[in-house]
Amino acid sequence: MKTIAIVAAAAVALAATSAHADTFSGPSVGVQGGWEQNSVNDPTTGVGATSLHAKGDTGTLGIFAGYDYKLTPHAVIGAQAELNFPISAHFGDGNTTIDPKRSIDLSLRAGYLVDTKTLLYVRGGYSNVRAGTSVAAVPVYASGSQNGWLLGAGVERAVTKNITGRLEYRYTDLSEGNGKWNRNQVLAGVAYHF
Repeated sequence: MKTIAIVAAAAVALAATSAHADTFSGPSVGVQGGWEQNSVNDPTTGVGATSLHAKGDTGTLGIFAGYDYKLTPHAVIGAQAELNFPISAHFGDGNTTIDPKRSIDLSLRAGYLVDTKTLLYVRGGYSNVRAGTSVAAVPVYASGSQNGWLLGAGVERAVTKNITGRLEYRYTDLSEGNGKWNRNQVLAGVAYHF
């Protein structure tokens, strides 16, 4: 009976500790979606250098996993890996068409807790976009990867102890060679914190 009481007391203490765990400290997983715009000016792609000047707007959906660490009562740092898929993303000028397939982003973030539930943060990191390019005049099609960097800022707010919602803006530079390829995104997401 004494052993059962000790185990029960330990379970209650563990549950109480978990119930007061910090939302913005530890691992998390989530989903996100939003708006994406790709803008190109003579980009270097899987078919080589092109003479395409175009913009393409689309929706995007993705998943992410991250880990945050609370440095001080107000300062948070973290890392995140994510996989995003644009929805009907092809764009071009009739002769050259670019069709982004997916994006892998690896980033770090630093944030400030304005209160116990609201985190303002900035993000920076690496982005890799897999895209197909076709040129009708040749005709040729090739798939390749664009590597670049991203910068962003956002706000994340705790809805419950384990669930947060976020809104973030990102700018990504995927330019390679002499051409330009820029991406703007506005993403809304929901995360579960363990």
